Amino acid sequence: MPYLVGRRRVWVLSSVAALILILGLTFGANWVHQPVQAKTTPSVPALSTAVGHDAAAAVIPASGTFAPTVKQVAPAVVSITVSKVEKVSQRNMPFPFFGPEGFGAPFGGPPFEEDTEQRRQGAGSGVIISDDGYIVTNHHVIDGADKISVHLSDRRTLEAKLVGTDAKTDIAVLRVEARDLPALPFGNSDNVEIGDIVLAIGNPFGIGQTVTMGIVGATGRGNLGIEDYEDFIQTDAAINPGNSGGALVNARGELIGINTAILARGGGGNQGVGFAVPVNLAHHVMTQLVATGRVARGYLGVGIQDLDPKMAEAFELQEARGAVVRSVQPGGPAAEAGLKQGDVIVGMNGESFHDSRELRLNVAAQPPGSTVKLAVVRNGAEQMFPVKLVEFPEDGTEPERSSNAGTAPRGLSVDKLTPAVARQLNLPAGTQGVVVVNVKPGSAADEAGLRSGDVIREVARQPVTSVAEFRQKMGEAGDSVLLLVQRGDNPFFAVLAT
Repeated sequence: MPYLVGRRRVWVLSSVAALILILGLTFGANWVHQPVQAKTTPSVPALSTAVGHDAAAAVIPASGTFAPTVKQVAPAVVSITVSKVEKVSQRNMPFPFFGPEGFGAPFGGPPFEEDTEQRRQGAGSGVIISDDGYIVTNHHVIDGADKISVHLSDRRTLEAKLVGTDAKTDIAVLRVEARDLPALPFGNSDNVEIGDIVLAIGNPFGIGQTVTMGIVGATGRGNLGIEDYEDFIQTDAAINPGNSGGALVNARGELIGINTAILARGGGGNQGVGFAVPVNLAHHVMTQLVATGRVARGYLGVGIQDLDPKMAEAFELQEARGAVVRSVQPGGPAAEAGLKQGDVIVGMNGESFHDSRELRLNVAAQPPGSTVKLAVVRNGAEQMFPVKLVEFPEDGTEPERSSNAGTAPRGLSVDKLTPAVARQLNLPAGTQGVVVVNVKPGSAADEAGLRSGDVIREVARQPVTSVAEFRQKMGEAGDSVLLLVQRGDNPFFAVLAT
């Protein structure tokens, strides 16, 4: 079973043996570090204004070598080392002959615990984005470090300050005191296409700057569980621990992504599936970090889920595009604008989108206080809803987020939802419906993902409050029936088909 390996940093301890061991580990330390606010005029370069896809970015140069491109790009890619002093508790034996009974006591008495300080080191990569010292890297490379050093191509080592960091996209910005640095020009990741040739440049395993080549295997890759906001460029250009924060460039030498994570199958090294944060998303984040030291995102106040073809049919949609509103935060922007549970958001500001991930990214990119126009399908008819966004909450939470039992068709057994059962299932106050007590393996209910303990609140958009009501409405349903299901504090829609 493949698993995702993100946030890789290579910790170097005092001995070579420890170094070899740590190189294969995944970094997950949650150190606390307050961003240093930028005090200079923001100098993040603009994105490329090129429109459309340039085929030159997808072919091997006529000369048969990328050496000129690498010579142009490499000086702008730096190595980063970070360190932090940690207290380590260890079990020690007292020094021989100096025990509690005085000089000459054999073996010095019983073992004892002792706290010592140890400086841990990590390595990663970064990209110079302005000639006056701004550098972009990954959040996980510098997370919690009390000392950050940047190693330039001209062999200088400079101490860096943390301007700001954003864990939700794994982007951080550093600043070094230097001028006339070689900055990497930004491309436009919206123009990247599957099959484009790309180069990954960084400091894998701390061995020194390395260049690898591959192609773009996918764009808009998300739902991987690496970051909160995912829109990755996928590539088979070799990316390994230490490459984090380095550059993914096109054949013209333009920055199109920040190398971030790999998909590993057991070994932890490159398996031909690497991920980079697209430069357009990184640019939006780093511009705010340089200006204010933090990122402010728009917030809609809804819980959403994707559509599949069966669910699209149940919602009277022509195709499975958009996002179903499964919950609405009371008093939130969406509620104030009149959105309801069961609405399907299919577009924003005149642009349509494929799924809930795209909607979430687009809303987050809007400044708090701005008004967006949402295209919403309700009961088969499209309506427009202007919604004034607020800032995403600091806590990072989104709204979700007996003998009476009987077996209904499609493999679903339900029972009365009593107050005691509701408390046991940690349901929101006032939840009504019927509780699922059994799901027949291989049935329509099983295929829809239902399980014991789920609470069915609606059948075919009609509320149910008893087993009899549930049976009646299920009997009246056609080949496919839409259910509103509550699982803990998380509501979602499911379609049961015959």
